[in-house]
This record gives sequence, C-alpha cells and structure tokens, in this order.
Amino acid sequence: MRKGSAVSEPAYLQLDPDVEQAIAENLRCGRMHPRSFPDEQVLRREDNPHDAATLARPAFSRDIDKIMNIPAYNRYAGKTQVFSLVENDDICRRGLHVQLVGRIARNIGRLLGLNCQLIEAIALGHDLGHTPFGHAGEKFLSKCLQSRTGRCFHHNVHSVRVMDRLYPRNISLQVQDGALCHNGEFAQQVLRQGDTETFQQLDKLVETCTLDEAAIKRLRPSTLEGCVVRLADMIAYLGKDRDDAIAMGVLASLDGFETDVIGRDNARIINNITVDVVNHSFGQDDIRMSPQVFEDVKRAKRQNYERIYDCEGWRAGSGNAVGEMFEDMYDRLLTDLQTGDERSPVISHHAKQLAAKSRSITVKDYLAHTDPDQVVVDYMASMTDRYFMELYRYLFPNSEKHILARGYCADLPSIERNDQ
Repeated sequence: MRKGSAVSEPAYLQLDPDVEQAIAENLRCGRMHPRSFPDEQVLRREDNPHDAATLARPAFSRDIDKIMNIPAYNRYAGKTQVFSLVENDDICRRGLHVQLVGRIARNIGRLLGLNCQLIEAIALGHDLGHTPFGHAGEKFLSKCLQSRTGRCFHHNVHSVRVMDRLYPRNISLQVQDGALCHNGEFAQQVLRQGDTETFQQLDKLVETCTLDEAAIKRLRPSTLEGCVVRLADMIAYLGKDRDDAIAMGVLASLDGFETDVIGRDNARIINNITVDVVNHSFGQDDIRMSPQVFEDVKRAKRQNYERIYDCEGWRAGSGNAVGEMFEDMYDRLLTDLQTGDERSPVISHHAKQLAAKSRSITVKDYLAHTDPDQVVVDYMASMTDRYFMELYRYLFPNSEKHILARGYCADLPSIERNDQ
C-alpha cells in the first residue's frame, strides 16, 4: 500500500492450487525434496559411536538435544533482540526469536519436503554466539577486538566457536554451516546452496570471516535447510520488531509503512512471505522469493531501520556510553589476563565455569592455548545484558558510566503515600 493511498491492506496470499495439490500428494506419500539432506550423510568431527543415529534419536534430533543443553543456550533468555534499554518481559528476547525462526522455517521446510529436524537444529543454534545488547553489542565488541588485533567479531562466526570449540558436543557440520551462513541481514531474492562439504572448508570460512569484514556477505548455506533458516531469520524479525516497537512507544501504529504485497503487520508478513517462497521454491533447487515480494521485503527492512532501529535507545544517546563501557571492560579483563590475576572474573567466572561445563577443556589448557583477546571475547560475548551491567558495576564501582534501563513502572504516575 502506497503512502497516502486509500488502497486496503494487501490480502493474505494463498498457495497456488497446483502447488498445493502437489504438496498434499507428497505429504501423503512421504515424498521428500530431491535435495533434502539425508540423515545418513551427517558429518561430525569425531566418529563417535554414541552419536550414531537411531530410530529413536535421528541424527539431527541429537543435535537439537546437544544445542539445548549447551550452557550458552540458557542465556538466550537474557539477551535482547532489539530493545536493550528496557526491563519488559513482553519484549522479544533471543530465546523467543530462535523459536520463531524455527517455527517459520519448519513450516516452509515441511511444505517443500526438507529435513525439518536439521532445520530446527540450525534455528536453535544460529544465535548462540550473540553478544549482550543485540547488534549494537556486536558492533562494540568487534570494535574492541579489531583495534587490538585487526580481527573482526561476527555473532554468526562465534556461534560456530561456541558449538565447536567452547562446548564441543560433536555437533554436525551441516548444523554449524547453517549457523555460520544464517545472517538474515543480507537479503537475497534467490538463495543457492554453497559447497562446504568438510570441516576443513568450514574452518577456512571461519578464519576468513574473522580476518575479512566483508566475507560474511559472501557466505552461502550448503543445504537447502540452511537456506530456509536464513530466510526465516529475516521473516521472524520484520513484523515482530514492529510489534515490539509499538509496545515500547517507538511507534504509535503501523501507519506510514508502505507495502504492495507482504503487508505491514506481523501475521500478514509471515504468511505472505512464506506462501510466496513456497510457491516459487517448490520443485526448485534453490529457495527464492518472487521479484515483487523481494522488493517489498527490501522496502520493509529499510523502513524498519528508518522508523525503529535508528530511533530506539542506542541512537538516542545511550550508545556512546555503552560503547565506552565495552571498551573499559575489555581493557580491564585483558589486563587481568596479561598480569595473571586469578581473582579476575575472566578466570573465576569464565574460564573455570567453561572448564567445568565444556567436558573437554581445562582452565590451564584454555588459557595457555587461547589468545588473551579471544578469551576476553569469549567471555564478553557470553554475557546477558544484565550480567554485563552487574559485572561493570563490580569492576568499576566508582564509575559514573551506567546504563539507564527503563523500568517496569516508568510510565506509571507517582503515588503520594501518607505513612501512619
């Protein structure tokens, strides 16, 4: 709907009748997509008999269990998606986001005949490497790392490190590849499979992304399931962030958002992009949107930036202070490592707890064989928003820098009480 137009909201799209009939027949017969990734081709670093797929626990079902039992998974609940400077349990946290991505991606995957357990595993693990304070925190941490080492920090790259190095659970190459290549910030009309077939290739991609800021823009998931999750990541936040923006008062309504096809509200956006993707991807060797929907998606993303992301707390003045706090904390923790201060939380909270929960890392080996900057990055990326704020107060009790989060009762009128 064009701005100022009297045209009504776009209708809910429907599956093409021929596509719908073909899907129904495939579901009835149990027929899968020719490029659905087969469980028997799962690849792991270690040929561990314990990880062998069974009827009760298929290959990627095991990966789902592994991911959900990684300590980093628990911290999804304390990491904000967009609105970091607020205490509000109704605002989307990363824990809900990965579930929404999984739900949307599994629905698309079921209709296309793909491996839905692989899809769920990728969706649940794709943000394990995310920092506190969302993409702003990612930017702050990368700046700290890059100024000292020349290396970049990307949350998708760190998700692989969390699954593969920090909490090595022998998670499959296919899941790690999907997490690495998931970045939904880079919209594409057509998602074609990449060619990562070995852990050596995955390791090379991780190294390249760490050294080359632009390398993540060239990543392509090596399964159609990974392509679906990448697209679902974007679908999941386009409308949901608008809902949260209204709840936060950043938006008064959805008036002013322009759209021709996908709609403005969350339910319509999810339905219309999903239906369009299925209509145009069914029977194909890639995952694609129609040109009309792709143009509308790009416009929706642009409008979200203009009306939400550029208007929330970070752009209102808090970002500079938080960026300085990241720098302060990074420098302090790095100094503690360099001086061997075993009382420092980077050792007592991070290294010791990592060793206790990783199953294969000792404090001595971790600190001896990991670059100190990487140790600091591992620690800071693991923090929830509240953890970061508490640790900063502990490290710098006399600092005037602080984060003013909007409390639950901030919008309530003051109450005068006459105590008897």
